[in-house]
Amino acid sequence: MISESEIKKLVVARLETMPEHLKVSIGSYGTFDKHELISHVESGDEIGKKIIEMQLYYLRSLKTGLK
Repeated sequence: MISESEIKKLVVARLETMPEHLKVSIGSYGTFDKHELISHVESGDEIGKKIIEMQLYYLRSLKTGLK
């Protein structure tokens, strides 16, 4: 089983590949740039947990072939 810290590292690594100019909107939480997303994931706050949830959903959908 993968630990929470390993999952955070994976998500941060994925976020680091984002272009600097890209911004991501997360519903009512607002819009965030790459560095803000990474900060939220590393702090493990509510927004960070939502980012992790979204990334894991995406990775799982790749595995199962969902579009």
